[in-house]
Amino acid sequence: MSSWKRAAKANQKTHRERHQPESRAHLGLLEKKKDYVARAKDYHEKQSTIKLLRRRALNKNPDEFYFHMINAKLDNGVHREKEKDEEHTPDQIKLMETQDIKYISYKRNVEAKKIDKLQSQLHMIDAANETKNKHTFFADDKRGVKSFDLAEHLDTHSSLLGRRTNRPRLSKLKEMKLPAIDDRLLAKMEQQKHMAYKELHKRVDRERELTIIQQKLEMKRALQDKTVPKPKRIKSATADAPPIYQWKFQRKR
Repeated sequence: MSSWKRAAKANQKTHRERHQPESRAHLGLLEKKKDYVARAKDYHEKQSTIKLLRRRALNKNPDEFYFHMINAKLDNGVHREKEKDEEHTPDQIKLMETQDIKYISYKRNVEAKKIDKLQSQLHMIDAANETKNKHTFFADDKRGVKSFDLAEHLDTHSSLLGRRTNRPRLSKLKEMKLPAIDDRLLAKMEQQKHMAYKELHKRVDRERELTIIQQKLEMKRALQDKTVPKPKRIKSATADAPPIYQWKFQRKR
């Protein structure tokens, strides 16, 4: 019987939906029943939403407060979340989740010792050459200004004028017995010094980052102590500083 029904349907005439009459062609496509059902469903959903919001507005407490009031703002009629400063960088989160405070403290001490060793070797005397300042020389007349020779006035070699430190006089240079140094050796020495300062800069940044992570872990451990009252947060954590809390003073027995 079922096969007969399928065969009978195959031979049936395909019924097409009527089109828009020519007199109403300017109104667009003729709305079918499925279009009406979708439009009616959308209309009733919107009416239900409006009714629900109206009921919530009537039942709302005027003194009610929730944090989204201060964590969002209205921008061109649209509520948008306020941007917050990130408390931790991705590297800090990775270290805090995978390592404990003992490992962080150990690595920070290692970096601090290497920094002290590098600083003792470099002495940081080249920092004075990067400081921008002025040194004014006075002449008696305009003729003296035109004929003024800075190397002669400072009694030093012209190649040493860019230095603010370690700038010996010509008399001292004559007394010194300097070996013959070619340009390649000087360039190599300058490159080694530059690499040493670059390594020092990286280690200082790393030691500072480890110090921040260690302080955050110490604060996290202190907050886990349930034997003391909950402290008051003074300042939230940032990517460059740990949070600040204030504990209530308790007298020790």
